[in-house]
Amino acid sequence: MAAKRQPKIRVQMRKNRGTSTRQNDLTRAHHAGDAPEETAASSERVSHKGGLTRKRTIMGQQSGDQVVRAVDETVCRAGRVLRAIGSTQCLVQDDVTGEVVPCTVRRMLRTMASDERTAVVAGDRVLYQPLDNQQGVIERVEPRQGVITRKHQYREHVLVANVTQVLIVASLGEPPLKPPLIDRFLLSAAKGNVSAAICLNKADLVDLVDLQPLIALYSRLGYPVIPTSPLTGAGLPRLRQLLRGQQTVFTGQSGVGKSTLLNAIQPAFELRTAAISQVTQKGRHTTRYAQLLQLDTGGWVVDTPGIRQLDLWDVGKGEVEGYFREFRPFVPYCKYPNCLHLDESECAIRQAVHAGFLSRQRYESYLRLVVGDD
Repeated sequence: MAAKRQPKIRVQMRKNRGTSTRQNDLTRAHHAGDAPEETAASSERVSHKGGLTRKRTIMGQQSGDQVVRAVDETVCRAGRVLRAIGSTQCLVQDDVTGEVVPCTVRRMLRTMASDERTAVVAGDRVLYQPLDNQQGVIERVEPRQGVITRKHQYREHVLVANVTQVLIVASLGEPPLKPPLIDRFLLSAAKGNVSAAICLNKADLVDLVDLQPLIALYSRLGYPVIPTSPLTGAGLPRLRQLLRGQQTVFTGQSGVGKSTLLNAIQPAFELRTAAISQVTQKGRHTTRYAQLLQLDTGGWVVDTPGIRQLDLWDVGKGEVEGYFREFRPFVPYCKYPNCLHLDESECAIRQAVHAGFLSRQRYESYLRLVVGDD
């Protein structure tokens, strides 16, 4: 039987050169008689190579926004990226042997144009080709399922891929609690089709009675809320139960105690930690890259670098309301179908907030997302 022909697709490649510069004003020199004809002809170009549109035909197929290259699967092995360092170096765990293999990323993957900051991220399912020196080359990235992303320098920064839930870690003391940032993470999780839970860490620094309104607010919306304290052990048994059998990414701003929590859950991780700055009351970046860690009780966790600001990627103003669960019953009663719930007349959302049916705190988070006031 003849082998199945792989489809061909046309893909855009990144430009490999920047804008060319003119070494001198050859045109003016030519008219002044100071430059010979052969110099002008050999030195000037109407369009340099880097300015051309670079496209290439490859074997593969399009899966959503991702290009899946056709590769020789008989010489490749399947694995999962445990850690991605920069855009070229990764650690891949082989699906069959469990061996951790240092891998580079095939140049073709890195040079295909996309909105993403890097071609390979922690959590990616990949096919890699083993080399003779106990290393490998990543040949293909499989389509992603659950992703957590943010906007970074006008590009999509995928923090982690193929996770089933995100644990949003917030601090109850140092640094101070920021509910609007929690709401941003909740929206990012919903956009990436990942379930979310909220961990209120450093619970030993406050009286939890004062936090009951906040806990009740998110619990009514269907988000598990777990107050924890690695110092006293409060909440850790419930957190371990939540993580069991899941692929969970720990995310939150710097200094909230993500690595400390993971060390408390499984001391063998021995993750590096540091106290927050007493001057700025902000966390220090002790975790430099996202990495997958396997739990003894089953499942995986992903420790990520702290984020001081979460800019959402590819979320239009008109889409934000759909990610606020409690808004949905009221939206159909707005007078205008394209109501942004800012200052429009007969807005059902604003009326519900005024009447106390919707949280004013959550509505103010919505306004920050729509208006762009951080």
